[in-house]
Amino acid sequence: MNTRWLAQSERSNVLAMRFLVWIATTLGRRVAQWLLYPICFYFLACSMRARSASKHYLHRVLGRPAKWHEVFRHYFTFAAVSLDRVFLLRGRYDLFDIHALGEQPVFERITRNEGTFVFGAHIGSFEIPRAMQNQPRDTKVRMLMFEENARKLNAVLRAIDPNFPLSIIAMGKLDSMLKISECLDAGEFVGILGDRAPKEAGHVLLPFLGSPAEFPIAPFRLAAMLRKPVFLMVGLYRGGNRYDLYFEQIASGEAVERNDRDRTIQAWQRHYVERLEYYCRLAPYNWFNFYDFWQTTHHP
Repeated sequence: MNTRWLAQSERSNVLAMRFLVWIATTLGRRVAQWLLYPICFYFLACSMRARSASKHYLHRVLGRPAKWHEVFRHYFTFAAVSLDRVFLLRGRYDLFDIHALGEQPVFERITRNEGTFVFGAHIGSFEIPRAMQNQPRDTKVRMLMFEENARKLNAVLRAIDPNFPLSIIAMGKLDSMLKISECLDAGEFVGILGDRAPKEAGHVLLPFLGSPAEFPIAPFRLAAMLRKPVFLMVGLYRGGNRYDLYFEQIASGEAVERNDRDRTIQAWQRHYVERLEYYCRLAPYNWFNFYDFWQTTHHP
């Protein structure tokens, strides 16, 4: 994987997000969603690289060349989830209908004040658990991100709400590991998007939708070192105000023998990638990596 995606704005730069916030808060969610149609048509026409990446991905997940309206639906799903982020981060949980599966073990750990890793990916919404009505109160989640991504996300969050409390730990700093360990020991949850990282962070090649793709290994090494359970969390947008939220345990958090660590980490990561592929096939338009994820210029 090259690092071009780090330089891309992903259509969520500060000015665009401020405009989206203005539309959402002034006109409401329903009107704002209608305005996404011309916006998506514009980007579908003008963003050649993202459009090519979308068609390539959809070819893989659908098993056939994608039609233009399917590429548009891919764009629209991303835009709708981005819009909903505004309402979620502003506490408008009443707008959403959430169907959750597998959440009980996670809630039990929150209730017992036991630190846990929650791994996600650029699929669906990572913010949608905020809208779950039956979750334990005072759930504390810290996002672990590489420094450049953390800077960008901070700017986006400030654009949505200047008073939003930032809960981000930047990876790659001298005190990063200490901060992560302290948060986990305090019973907090640490969230990581485990499908992207800069090249220098280290990757492994794993089969994904028919061809090998690079996935960062650092999140899984971190979980093994700190001996905390790992849950996969995927929030899939289903249209309208509906989201389906899934939790699955990937790693138990038990101590791993040194001579068995690499094999165990590889098994965790293979499981993670296999489940990502499952959810991509379950809800194909929720995959939001709009770049050449497989680093190839031809279709599968």
